[in-house]
Amino acid sequence: MVSTPLAPSQHPLAEYIHRLEQGQALLKDTPENVLEVVGILKSYGVVLDAYSNNLIYIAQEQFLMLFPFFKYFNGEVSLSKLLRFWWHDRINYEYAEYCMRSMLWHGGNGVDTYLDSDEFAKAAEAAIQAKVRQNPLLSLLHRLFPDFLPEQVRMSCYYSALGQFWRVMSDIFLELSDRYDAKEIRSIPDVVKHILDGLVADASRPITYSVEIKGQSYDLMPKSLGLTFLMDTAVPYVEAIFFRGTPFPGTVSYNAQAFQIPDEQGDFTYGALYADPLPIGGAGIPPTQLMQDMRHFLPDYLHEVYRRSIRQEDDLRVQICVTFQKSMFCVTTAAIQGLAPHPLTTTDPQQQGENRAYLEQWMNRFLSSRIREANG
Repeated sequence: MVSTPLAPSQHPLAEYIHRLEQGQALLKDTPENVLEVVGILKSYGVVLDAYSNNLIYIAQEQFLMLFPFFKYFNGEVSLSKLLRFWWHDRINYEYAEYCMRSMLWHGGNGVDTYLDSDEFAKAAEAAIQAKVRQNPLLSLLHRLFPDFLPEQVRMSCYYSALGQFWRVMSDIFLELSDRYDAKEIRSIPDVVKHILDGLVADASRPITYSVEIKGQSYDLMPKSLGLTFLMDTAVPYVEAIFFRGTPFPGTVSYNAQAFQIPDEQGDFTYGALYADPLPIGGAGIPPTQLMQDMRHFLPDYLHEVYRRSIRQEDDLRVQICVTFQKSMFCVTTAAIQGLAPHPLTTTDPQQQGENRAYLEQWMNRFLSSRIREANG
């Protein structure tokens, strides 16, 4: 019996569905796009290395500190470093915390489920009691407001989980740059495959977290939970940061009567794939901090592309944001391929049909994204 070929999709973004079914990416494959994506991911990889180290440091060394004045110093406090911080000559670790809080708020998958469990409540209380035992102020605070410190412990878990996630992604992006320099990466599909291979290689990597208090270790996310890199950090990160995000102050009204912010978190479209690059560089817009950080680590070949633009470096943060958005569509392509029910290039009609339904669900979420602008 001859199988009937799958009819062309009628979805408004059918072009991208067909592109994925042909083994291509959401981003158009051009030499310029390859150069830009690899270059920006190299810079991003350097920044993520710093973000990851600091998040893990805060989770380990600043546990339940009410006034962590030096949490961005990674344990190395000096007058010269303090002056550089005051002069703002530093990495903007505040953006890492913005992403952490977005993940905490949106939740999702194993980490979120565990943090709402009785098992976590008992583990957190044990750590809290050890911490407050010789701290009368903290002990009084815990008695007066019994939900406050457990919420801080939840936040510490997300500090650690996001730090561990970014540790893997930083390595993937920096290796991508090395392979590009060695002429091993020549196309956007090559970029996507490299990212997907990295995600798959570390898919089962355990996500764990423990703190040491007065010489004793307290497991807050023990290995026995079975939390893993891909499903419990990577997937929630894509959902919380790429898609949902949080409304940027000054761009929409927080007044409930204005109805400018959706009632349901699932309807949020403030993530990296939707953000208008033009406000980037403005005060109060969190990604501004990330663009500012990445500008310090741009490879020369990408910096030269920006210098040749109409405004040269006058709108450098905006140009970085446009390129970064392109790179995130590549990362999202890798996620779509990795989570698909079947290989997207399958020739089996039944599998093609299931993949088509899967891809159309994704495309529904891209309708208001900047996917067309990224490919313009």
